[in-house]
Amino acid sequence: MNKQFDVVIIGAGAAGLMCAAQAGKRGRRVLLLDHGKKPGRKILISGGGRCNFTNYDVSAKNYLSQNPHFVKSALAQYTNWDFISMIYQYGIEFEERDHGQLFCLDSAKQIVNMLLAECDLPSVTQRYQTEVLAVAKTEHGFHLTLSTGEVECASLVVATGGLSMPKLGATPLGYRIAEQFGLSIIPTCAGLVPFTLHTHDKTALAELSGTALPVEITAENKTRFKEALLFTHRGLSGPAVLQISSYWRAGQSVSVNLTPDLDVMAFLGEQRAQNPNVSIKNTLAKVLPKRLVEVLLHQQSLEDKPIKQLDNKVLQGLAHFVQHWSIAPNGTEGYRTAEVTLGGVDTRALSSKTMECASVAGLYFIGEVVDVTGWLGGYNFQWCWSSGFVAGQWV
Repeated sequence: MNKQFDVVIIGAGAAGLMCAAQAGKRGRRVLLLDHGKKPGRKILISGGGRCNFTNYDVSAKNYLSQNPHFVKSALAQYTNWDFISMIYQYGIEFEERDHGQLFCLDSAKQIVNMLLAECDLPSVTQRYQTEVLAVAKTEHGFHLTLSTGEVECASLVVATGGLSMPKLGATPLGYRIAEQFGLSIIPTCAGLVPFTLHTHDKTALAELSGTALPVEITAENKTRFKEALLFTHRGLSGPAVLQISSYWRAGQSVSVNLTPDLDVMAFLGEQRAQNPNVSIKNTLAKVLPKRLVEVLLHQQSLEDKPIKQLDNKVLQGLAHFVQHWSIAPNGTEGYRTAEVTLGGVDTRALSSKTMECASVAGLYFIGEVVDVTGWLGGYNFQWCWSSGFVAGQWV
């Protein structure tokens, strides 16, 4: 077994595969490691098995980081259009969904197969079901103790991902390596994740499980998203909730406009004039699920009566309540169902141009292990492609 490599990459996910391909094309002797049986496991299950691989509109505004400017260099060096060009090159058919999101028409396996084809080079060795037991700095690079033996390399790339979806093998290995070499970790938590509810809200909304509706949801920091909300038997989900979850913190509330495309006060006024004898519940049920209307009326302590019996002040209060429905989640479903991990290796320790650690020559961090988290919509994969590409040019 060859024990000497130019580059060892820990993690055969989206970022690691991209980095291995790029370094291999430069003739670097690469060893790509993963403790799982197969590469690209998160790619395979993403997007319902279709993989939302990027977005037509990508910029720094689509990312959360303690340093919001950090992503700009990598995204400029390897753009969404560069990845789309590779997709075309391999003849992978895809479709655009809402908000410029791009999905495979057939299967996410096509993305993994494409990346493996890119890695199919004489200089790239792949080794799976291999644990990294220890990492040490040497005079000429790094020494790694593996479950399968010892290897040495000049450059070490950490592409281990975050803590989300532990059933796919997520571990804190990348953070431990960073801390071993003196790098700070921005505290981590689950991102792009459903909310759980307090018992009283969960009970009140239980019958709405499976119901979806378009909303505009706003966090306490005023970040907002206009997407679909889904009531579940555990709480709240859907794209709107997943997006806002990355901006929500424990103890905070979120505000939900349940009718973002309707002026509720104007609607109620028209209904009172045109259908004065219809009850307020049945009136609102024209634009909202009836069970949700019942919950809203109960929360407002408003008796169901003909709309003609309600004066403007009452209707205005109800309209404001519907368009500023406030709910305080109990928490989130956590890493078990989270699509990403917020926080990670502090970007202040890394070069935005190369992904190399400023204080440890030859040590690189890419992908989700870094404190860069994208919105829902293909942005996290694009960060993996971009950061993996960039590191691959330098390792």
